[in-house]
Amino acid sequence: MGCTEPVAVALAVARAVELYRGSRDSITAIDCLLSANIIKNAMGVGIPGTGMIGLPIAIALGALVGRADLGLEVLSAVNDKAVEDGKALIDKDIIKIQLCKDAPSLLHIDVRITGPEHTSRAVISGSHTNFVVCESDGRAVNAGTDGGENASCTDAYAIPELNLSTVWDFSINTPVDELSFILETRRLNKAAAEWALMDNYGHSVGRTLHSERQRNVMGDSTFSRILSYTSAACDARMGGAPVAVMSNSGSGNQGIAATMPVVVYAEENYADREHTVRALTLSHLTAIYIKQSLGCLSALCGCVVAATGSSAGICYLMGGGYEQVAATVKNMVANLTGMICDGAKPSCALKISSGVSTAVISAMVAMEGQSVTPLEGIIDQDVDRTISNLTTIGREGMTQTDALILDIMTHKNEPKKEPHSPQS
Repeated sequence: MGCTEPVAVALAVARAVELYRGSRDSITAIDCLLSANIIKNAMGVGIPGTGMIGLPIAIALGALVGRADLGLEVLSAVNDKAVEDGKALIDKDIIKIQLCKDAPSLLHIDVRITGPEHTSRAVISGSHTNFVVCESDGRAVNAGTDGGENASCTDAYAIPELNLSTVWDFSINTPVDELSFILETRRLNKAAAEWALMDNYGHSVGRTLHSERQRNVMGDSTFSRILSYTSAACDARMGGAPVAVMSNSGSGNQGIAATMPVVVYAEENYADREHTVRALTLSHLTAIYIKQSLGCLSALCGCVVAATGSSAGICYLMGGGYEQVAATVKNMVANLTGMICDGAKPSCALKISSGVSTAVISAMVAMEGQSVTPLEGIIDQDVDRTISNLTTIGREGMTQTDALILDIMTHKNEPKKEPHSPQS
């Protein structure tokens, strides 16, 4: 519930406050040291139920009403009074947000609570719910020693090394009843889309594409509904709608982009339950596979990853086999590589619409027997090497891009420097 990065910060704050042995009213400082990617993805996004954006209100609500045992639904108890109290806490000027320049992970959140007699600390690192440090008055707190649930202070679980063939075999051959849990992604993410279509969230991209005026341009088709429903769910997510979504690899938007195109295509083409389940499994596992080598946060927009997953799922629903799915993935990589991530924000809905439109086109082209060849750009004959080329660019090649994006984002309101004029 809520964009994952600011909510993860709220989760760390909630845990630190729970570890604080003094009263909440005695807290004199809430210091948050955050990695660059956390700051980038939390600056411009709506916080559920608040009508506000950014980290200060997320931190304040985490301190006031956050429940760490709820994980990434830590802010589900937010109400109007909590928002007013949160604004008052912000006005007290005890919340400090700083860049952690030597963060050991791209995803790193270090929260320190200070009072006149007590201190506490909670650190999340590596993944959005992975607590690596829990301290009260300088003493480490282990599971069960604080008299309450401490399940969130566990290491992130490991997943097996994947390749596309393994993903395909598992998705297609595993007994369908063992995979049916994946339909929960359909229920949650479709509900988010329908919520946004009834109101204005973010830039209302999904609602705009769903309107009668735009149907005169794009038509009323499976393709246009894929774009509108997927964008609408993103509008809700980024606009702070009070709804939960099913994420993928720690990202709600990626969960949406890996789900909604497949769901809409399946419904429009009357796919049965088994084919829908297998297509969603293929989509989500393809995204997870790509994220394994890309990393949790990067300068490469996550819609590239998730839309590649949905392109595989749509290709399967079109009747494609493994070779067609591999061709679809190559077509996606050839098209979308290089799309930058400049933080979580309402305009992510526009990027998602670009990604999922490319997903449909890539699947259609593959089903016609066409695939980008190894003679073109970063595409390799082997689909797994192609994916590796994509993730290497995102993980290594775009490192400086990420730093530059953050620098631009954090200095937009400063006076523009005049270009240096050489002496005559």
